Amino acid sequence: MNVIKTDIEGLFIIEPKVFGDHRGYFFESFSERDFNSQVCQVRFVQDNESKSRYGVLRGLHFQKPPYAQSKLVRVVKGAVLDVAVDIRMGSPTFGRHVAVELTEDNHRQFFISRGFAHGFVVLSDEVIFQYKCDNFYEPESEGAIAWNDPALGIDWKIPAEDIILSEKDKKHPVLAEIVSPFLYDSDLYPELRSNSRTF
Repeated sequence: MNVIKTDIEGLFIIEPKVFGDHRGYFFESFSERDFNSQVCQVRFVQDNESKSRYGVLRGLHFQKPPYAQSKLVRVVKGAVLDVAVDIRMGSPTFGRHVAVELTEDNHRQFFISRGFAHGFVVLSDEVIFQYKCDNFYEPESEGAIAWNDPALGIDWKIPAEDIILSEKDKKHPVLAEIVSPFLYDSDLYPELRSNSRTF
């Protein structure tokens, strides 16, 4: 796999090696050995899948410590714009984001480490979206920031009037109104303290 470092520490784009012929294609979507050696040491414990239609925006979500999550996300069908926002207090890139288009054709994956808010918007008629998490979902640990916070400057690539939100996602505060639970210099992976991280 080809691992691309982004401009923000802790965010990686991953391009698998795809083998195609007249029958179709094959690729290895995840290898713990390769991921741990080329990206970072994580132990994924939960896989999720969602289906959404054009304009659906889910985000920008995070889980607070001690239930913070890293995510490895990809698209099985359709296309999304996937966004991660640095919310680590003290980070030199605090409040900045990386946006990546993930599609069924480019097979790209996006790794979002702990300390980021994450969301995506559907660009195609519909999408099937999959992601691996390194911590279990805990409802009481939910956190989020507003998708349209002007300070973030995110271009979601579709008209605002086409955005479809859940009732919950309509009510999130902007980043300046929250106290982030993440500190840039803190250990966000205490369970892996004995292992070296590569970012």
